[in-house]
Amino acid sequence: MDARSDPPNRWTVLAICCLSLFVVGLDTTVVNVGLPAIGAGLHVGTRGLEWTVDAYTLVLASLLISSGALADRIGRRRVFRLGLVVFGAASVACALAPNAGVLIAARAVQGIGGSMLSPVALAIVVNVMTEPKERARAIGIWAAVFGVSMAAGPLVGGALVSAFGWRSLFWINLPVIAVALVLTALHLPESRAERPRRLDGPGQLLLTVVVACSVAVLIEGPHIGWGSPAAILGYVLVVAAAGAFVRVEARRAEPLVDPRLFRRPPFAAAVVGAVVVFIALSATLLLNTLYLQQARGTSPLAAGLVTLPMALAATVCAPVSGVLVGRFGPRPPLLLAGAFITAGGLCLVGIGDDTDVRLLSLAYLLVGTGFGFANAPITNVAVSALPPERAGVAGGITSTARQVGSALGIALAGSVIADAAPAQLAEASRPGWLLVAGCGVVVLLATLAASPRTEDRRPPFRRTPADEPAPRPARPARHAPR
Repeated sequence: MDARSDPPNRWTVLAICCLSLFVVGLDTTVVNVGLPAIGAGLHVGTRGLEWTVDAYTLVLASLLISSGALADRIGRRRVFRLGLVVFGAASVACALAPNAGVLIAARAVQGIGGSMLSPVALAIVVNVMTEPKERARAIGIWAAVFGVSMAAGPLVGGALVSAFGWRSLFWINLPVIAVALVLTALHLPESRAERPRRLDGPGQLLLTVVVACSVAVLIEGPHIGWGSPAAILGYVLVVAAAGAFVRVEARRAEPLVDPRLFRRPPFAAAVVGAVVVFIALSATLLLNTLYLQQARGTSPLAAGLVTLPMALAATVCAPVSGVLVGRFGPRPPLLLAGAFITAGGLCLVGIGDDTDVRLLSLAYLLVGTGFGFANAPITNVAVSALPPERAGVAGGITSTARQVGSALGIALAGSVIADAAPAQLAEASRPGWLLVAGCGVVVLLATLAASPRTEDRRPPFRRTPADEPAPRPARPARHAPR
């Protein structure tokens, strides 16, 4: 970290970074509740609405690791500030979009800016919070903010859409970004890796192809046919790009994602957990929005209020999860997360047009509780698996897993209810709730399959030369007095 006249206040730095994380997380879900209004205002159907959400998450997922590596190389504070500016400019473009095409393109640019915020902010926090237990508590707070932003998105979005229309979903970002820019200039320290790693262009390109093609096939599959030539071409591209990515990364001295990381069962379980937890969350939010507003005719604000228990549960459980991670490791909170998500999904597998709102709220409470317990252990395991000078990459890995899960959740839930009339939405969404419950089961199985020795925090591979700290310059020899 660059030296400064005064050492930064660690908790002030955490607060600034959490502010940026709140914007990124909120924008992932706040748009969901406004989808019906966007569709009516821009005359776009369900498929276009899916891309309005996934254009953001797809680009965000594709660039998170590279943005973290770039920040480790040229300076985390510099990349963080650039991300705020890009995100703010794209938010203006979204608010002024005259049609769906412009909105989707602007959402993609938002994803570029967002990729410079989440992993970079986490890297800044990791480099400021050096004591393990303090870091675990900080990550618990971090996870709480992220959980609040994601789970509160429908409530905030519903209030904004009801009062000011769907364009306010994007205008609301500007004052938050302005405050973050001012605080960053005043309080955020600059830091970078002492010996930065090279950027991995081939790895980044292949990762983008894998993520983009996977999501595109899931979104377009119900419309073009799962056995159509275009779909088969998509399958081939995904498999070929994934195989090439693993092969290229295994041969590079400084890969974007080192495949050897996944030989450590706790790390692999955390990444799998990140993907499936966010599949469950995104599917829950999309199914809730379309079911309540289109099948039951509730207002955007009322639809958001139903998910309030989710936001409250995530807020309360995330800090508790951070404490559990600090004392017992990531295994207990991950088991709790899997159990609660499974229970939440099972509550709604028989959903109908007149399902009691109290049952809906209970289901969202359970899913929110599981979501709150999941984030801290997932993040802590990834951060502990890499040396501090690669904190940007560590944050990028878990952030990528989360956003891939978000994109897949939207795509899978959207494919389940594709072309369903409002009267059939409840019945059509039942497989989606089985998907949510299944995600909880996967978290449980992945955690149980991982090594219980969670206290072993050593990296699963030797440091590369780029990870080693720069040698100190030799002191000049002193001559003996004559």
